Amino acid sequence: MKIRLTSIFVDDQRAALAFYTDVLGFSVRHDVPLGDASWLTVVSPEDPDGPELLLEPAGHPAVKPYRDALVEDGIPLVQFAVDDVEAEHRRLTERGVVFTLPPTDGGPVMVAVFDDTCGNLVQIVSEKA
Repeated sequence: MKIRLTSIFVDDQRAALAFYTDVLGFSVRHDVPLGDASWLTVVSPEDPDGPELLLEPAGHPAVKPYRDALVEDGIPLVQFAVDDVEAEHRRLTERGVVFTLPPTDGGPVMVAVFDDTCGNLVQIVSEKA
């Protein structure tokens, strides 16, 4: 069994696409129009055949209270692995990304959390050597 696709809810698919590609550096895998929305997925350019992240419209009524509660409690909705949290924090900060948790020692890992501008908190993590 493999994880092939996971999703996050976004307020605006086009704004999310710009953030996830232009700011974070992901690549578009699928952008298929489906009425008012799209089947819109991105992948890591480091693993283009790897898991896809679906940028899912946040229209379902359960989404807003769910995401609001997570953000209020500082809980990330998704986590991405990076080689070096501190270097990625510097790179993303230079691109205007707002961090809610700066690089922090988490025992065997370093973590940081940022706002994806689309309604979610995102955690980046790197394992310590």
